[in-house]
Amino acid sequence: MKRTNILQAQPDTYKAMSALETYVSSTEITPIHKELIKLRASQINGCAYCLDMHSKDARKLGETEQRIYTLSAWRETPFFDEKEQAILALTEEVTLINKGGVSDDTYNKAVEVLGDKYVGQVIMAIITINAWNRIAIGLHFQPPLHK
Repeated sequence: MKRTNILQAQPDTYKAMSALETYVSSTEITPIHKELIKLRASQINGCAYCLDMHSKDARKLGETEQRIYTLSAWRETPFFDEKEQAILALTEEVTLINKGGVSDDTYNKAVEVLGDKYVGQVIMAIITINAWNRIAIGLHFQPPLHK
């Protein structure tokens, strides 16, 4: 069954989401950090549409296939630096907020490594991609097939 086209049915809500995305784009978060956030949250949420889009975006920024392929097992690799590890841990806990929230350890480590301002920006980026994931999954967005 075809789902609602949110662009047509609810243009004001789409504009609001786009405003959040514009805010995230204007932050100090590095482009690679933004894509890691988007990819990891989308993996957790099972959003094929966003995974397809953001893996392409990450590659365009120079992200390696190896890091993209191992992102879901980032703790088991030496491929991610201390800042990225703090961002990924925070991404997981905010995305899985129903599993006990964001621990003091994760939050404090993120602030120690990234600083208060960057952590606030990262949290907003996590919230934004989680909202996009819910829109894409809820409305059955499908990634295009590339041959």
